[in-house]
Amino acid sequence: MTRFLFALFMFSGVMLAQAEEIVLGMSQNEVAITATFDGSNILVFGAIKRDSPIPKVPLHVIVSITGPSKPVVVRRKAQQFGIWLNKDMVEVDAAPSFYAIATTGSFFREVLSETEDLQHNVSINRAISLAGAPKNTPNAQNFTDALIRIRREQGLYQSLEGTVALDQQTLFRTTIKMPASLTEGEYKTRIFLTREGRVLNKFETSIDVRKVGLERFLFKLSRDSPLTYGLLSIAIAIMAGWLASAFFQVIRSR
Repeated sequence: MTRFLFALFMFSGVMLAQAEEIVLGMSQNEVAITATFDGSNILVFGAIKRDSPIPKVPLHVIVSITGPSKPVVVRRKAQQFGIWLNKDMVEVDAAPSFYAIATTGSFFREVLSETEDLQHNVSINRAISLAGAPKNTPNAQNFTDALIRIRREQGLYQSLEGTVALDQQTLFRTTIKMPASLTEGEYKTRIFLTREGRVLNKFETSIDVRKVGLERFLFKLSRDSPLTYGLLSIAIAIMAGWLASAFFQVIRSR
């Protein structure tokens, strides 16, 4: 009888956890990088499907978009003999090239607890320290903090607390600005439903960011045939210089 009650309790807990689910929509799932590309606004919106009445405890929504991760070397300069030189360095194994996180709550910790953040790697610090810097490096966290600060200034890391609108605890929406300096690849998009700091449901999709047209051709040429790309660049530079010279000669002759 005890085992039956325990099994019934566990089953009820699973059903309760699945009582609220995300139904997602996005304004676009592809971003094309062209010569005139100056960024893109991605609208993420959706609804919450329920099998039971809305609980009294408020619901929160977290939206995160993560760009492709690559190794990053972070250096610290120090002044020696009146000259600024690179003194220390740390290689972060895998830092997202872009990371934006938007929440309904004005404070991140009211939306997601430290324990849940540790499990799902949602905050910017957690997303980077998942791979992190070598553990034997003194003050390694300072290098990670510096990387975050620099990429925040570049618009590549964004903390957008309080920017997710949640209507009637059912419909949510937010807009995330993706800058012009995007790295090609798959941008992982995650949406979390939380209540009292705990994750109730999670939905994942992706946005494909690619160069198109002439930009795509030149990018592939530079990777597949660097010599040809270099010769072509020199030829274009010579041609441009010659055309500019001819143009000024025509103007002077008049």
